[in-house]
Amino acid sequence: MLQIENLVFNAWGRQFFNRASANLPNPSKVSLVGRNGVGKSTLFKLIKGELQPDSGEIVIPRAARVATVDQEHPATPISLIDTILAADTERAALMAELETADPERMGDIWMRLIEIDADSAPSRAAEILNGLGFSTADLDRPMAEFSGGWRMRVALAAALFAEPDLLLLDEPTNYLDLEGALWLEARLARYPHSALIISHDRELLNNSVDFTLHVTEGKLELYTGGYDDFERQRAEKIRLQSATRAKQEAERAHLQSFVDRFKASAAKAAQAQSRVKRLAKLTPIETTIEASVSPFLLPSPARPLAPPLIRLENVEVGYGDDPAILRDLNLRLDVDDRIGLLGVNGAGKSTFAKMIAGALEVRSGEVSRSPRIEVGWFHQHQIEALDPEQTPLDIMREARPTDSDQSHRSRLAQFGIHFEKQGTKVEALSGGERARLLLNMIAMAAPHLLILDEPTNHLDIDSRRALLDALNSYEGAVILITHDRSLMELVADRLWLAADNQIVPFDGDMDDYARFVIERAKGGTSAPSQSAAKEKRSKGKKKKTK
Repeated sequence: MLQIENLVFNAWGRQFFNRASANLPNPSKVSLVGRNGVGKSTLFKLIKGELQPDSGEIVIPRAARVATVDQEHPATPISLIDTILAADTERAALMAELETADPERMGDIWMRLIEIDADSAPSRAAEILNGLGFSTADLDRPMAEFSGGWRMRVALAAALFAEPDLLLLDEPTNYLDLEGALWLEARLARYPHSALIISHDRELLNNSVDFTLHVTEGKLELYTGGYDDFERQRAEKIRLQSATRAKQEAERAHLQSFVDRFKASAAKAAQAQSRVKRLAKLTPIETTIEASVSPFLLPSPARPLAPPLIRLENVEVGYGDDPAILRDLNLRLDVDDRIGLLGVNGAGKSTFAKMIAGALEVRSGEVSRSPRIEVGWFHQHQIEALDPEQTPLDIMREARPTDSDQSHRSRLAQFGIHFEKQGTKVEALSGGERARLLLNMIAMAAPHLLILDEPTNHLDIDSRRALLDALNSYEGAVILITHDRSLMELVADRLWLAADNQIVPFDGDMDDYARFVIERAKGGTSAPSQSAAKEKRSKGKKKKTK
């Protein structure tokens, strides 16, 4: 389905690919992995023809249909279900042709509609939409009523419904909640054609793909299996490279020693010359250089507080005069709790985080807090709110005005923001660099409670692992909201579920929850999605700090 031959591409003052080649089997699901900035999204643009290689070629069969999900679907007056049905262009064209076709042509049209199972299209479209979080009531709503995040889901649903021969997905779970990510994982596993997927979601890459295509040092390397398989194979490759290189270096040293000892000896001249030739034929074995990942610094609180940290009794919370988002909350958070907060988008998870952080007052009920509690709260809107003209050094100076510049630079380097990036404007930093900066800044004060609302959206797999290690070493309480199932499983020791305007303990583990989500999607009982108007009202309300 996709052949890449000797691809060379240079741009923006750097080399992305240097005679890179790969041949992807057909059909297959392939993950495209590599560190942030190595050129994964650039490769997608080359495949789509948006960029042209300096040399080499990318070959896709002429008749193959290629689709991608680049941006949110336009806010049109067309209904949601009709928008998805229109994505199957052949079905849409045949249905339109029926309106004016000659009688002798209609038989052929109906025959083809039967062949492509056109009658089941509405139910197939509804099943995809339901899996991505839309309710049955949403199907007839015009696209203009949905917020940008939900229109991104529509674009993904349209691509899945059209079933192109090659589906290109760039971080498809970034705008999904955990429930949507779980459904997509199962859907991709049974996708009937080829797909190339950029993702840092380890569970999705383990459970949904057949091959892993690794981008490293300008080359493409294809491995069999999911991400865990790739890691094992790559580690073994590095081990063998190191062992072979050590063996070769020992042989080189032995040969050179013989040459040095006997090059002037007439009796040994022939043997010495033979070893010189052997030395010349020893091609150096390149060793794979593994770039190090800077750790996250999440200092534990200096002194633990008496339990509980926070207690909620009959609490109700909402925005302005709108109906309550959450009610009847009776929960307790202790000093060593690791809470994973589950629930579909719109169920109130971020509202709960905002209330616990003290950025949203409750309408009724009682919130008891330890008087000395320090809370660190990370959420995605903080990344968007960063001043694009500021630099990491500017941000650090504002946060710690009495520290020296040397101290600021040293601390930023510990965060993984090295010297050459410290004076770079925020707008020029990658999403991963911004997230890393914010996460470390928020934790700098050693809070008693960390609230992390989708902390991994911009982090590659290695950085996610570094965050996991830091969280497991951190000795304070954690409330985690994430679509990264692996992070949730390895950090949270208790699960709470946001549903039906409440938050209650979930009796089970993440495997139980995954089964619950898939069964709910099959039954068409997903929670209603949020409209653009409701989201705008909520964001427009003045925030109060308790």
